[in-house]
Amino acid sequence: MTADELPFNNSFAELPPAFFTRLMPTPLPSPHFIAASSPAAALIGLSVADLARPDFVDVFSGNKVAARSQPLSAVYSGHQFGVWAGQLGDGRAITLGEIATPTGPMELQLKGAGRTPYSRMGDGRAVLRSSIREFLCSEAMAALGIPTTRALAMTGSPQPIARETMESAAVVTRMAPTFVRFGSFEHWASRNRETELRTLADYVIGQFYPELQGAANPYKELLAEVTRRTARMIAHWQTVGFMHGVMNTDNMSILGLTLDYGPFGFMEAFDAKHICNHTDQGGRYSYANQVPVGHWNCYALANALLPLIGEPEAAEEALDVYRPEFGRQLDTLLHAKLGLKESRDEDAGLFDRTFGLLQDNHADFTLFFRRLGELKVDEPAADEPLRDLFIDRAGFDAWAVEYRARLRQEGSIDAPRREGMHRANPKYILRNYLAQTAIEQAQNGDFSGVHKLLAVLERPFDEQAENDSYAALPPDWASHLEVSCSS
Repeated sequence: MTADELPFNNSFAELPPAFFTRLMPTPLPSPHFIAASSPAAALIGLSVADLARPDFVDVFSGNKVAARSQPLSAVYSGHQFGVWAGQLGDGRAITLGEIATPTGPMELQLKGAGRTPYSRMGDGRAVLRSSIREFLCSEAMAALGIPTTRALAMTGSPQPIARETMESAAVVTRMAPTFVRFGSFEHWASRNRETELRTLADYVIGQFYPELQGAANPYKELLAEVTRRTARMIAHWQTVGFMHGVMNTDNMSILGLTLDYGPFGFMEAFDAKHICNHTDQGGRYSYANQVPVGHWNCYALANALLPLIGEPEAAEEALDVYRPEFGRQLDTLLHAKLGLKESRDEDAGLFDRTFGLLQDNHADFTLFFRRLGELKVDEPAADEPLRDLFIDRAGFDAWAVEYRARLRQEGSIDAPRREGMHRANPKYILRNYLAQTAIEQAQNGDFSGVHKLLAVLERPFDEQAENDSYAALPPDWASHLEVSCSS
């Protein structure tokens, strides 16, 4: 298949013109291939070799439009850092269309493809630095089993882009069944445009939640299902230590996918108050706040959908699913992370004391859970690699006595427990220093670090003994790394 033969459709383009602006991407000079994801490419019947060809590089840099593509940028609004921001929209994203797959349609969208009517004061571009981070993290999250948009390919150009310093341009081709977000509904509700609000809700239900069409109140059920998916997604985030950094309502997917990778981070030295976004000085989107903010965002969606749902009590009822759904998902994931097959009333206390121990010692989140899988019920003397993560050795020892007692209660056997825990606890995550090292290489024209890191992150639960260095504690210089909303 050539790039010109991509079998694009675009169901979103069939909505009324008020929902989007049709436009062409802005070409980039001398575009070149940087990287592509083999698992993402396979979803739409392509390979990395396909995506590296010049015709695909041209399409995914915005220099050429495939024959069946209907490029557009969508309008939406939203709350940013808890404050109503008014109209936003795809300021640098252009959707090319959707491709049918065995599991449903998949939209392809260029991020960094040039100015749109929604760019406000922006240039519509993305820089290599932030594009590498989004590309790698999208695929890392998918490999971790976390609902997410995907990153198909990344191209670059020597065109200079002004941020804090001059950087080079890049474009990420990302994929999702839809990029409709909470803010898409807030846009029409804020303008008292109930016809458009209903049109959008009916489109989302028809395309992505068809099972709700026969419900007595499908809009209430839509809110409830989106709330459930959001709660489950955030439970997944919490249990791998992922922090989004910009949980604005315009960055919340109507499908419960992790959307818009800007100043994200993975927890290293555990601190529940950790803020991964240097711009977020008030800590609204800290690790601990992700759970209540997710609920707050669902309330914002409920307010937008209220004209369709009808009674406020019905909307409240839909929102009430958030906390129990989050609790169920978190409980399931934590039992798996600690290698517990049975659920007991006292487990909540054990979980609390586990996180308290991590907090008190600022132990590395990922290494703790990974090494915990190596613990042997009857060999405390073998705990040293795990014990070394803690300043308070006596505190760890006391916790380990309680944990071993809990394992003995269910007759836990070391070998199968280890196998199960290693399937639940990744060895490899996208640590900031790993991303930064790959970025600095790429900025010097060497993309091998991106390719290598992508390959490691695609198998996060495997031992990959030859790649042990990618699982190491961060070096001292990494403590000075900061990420912000600048991209």
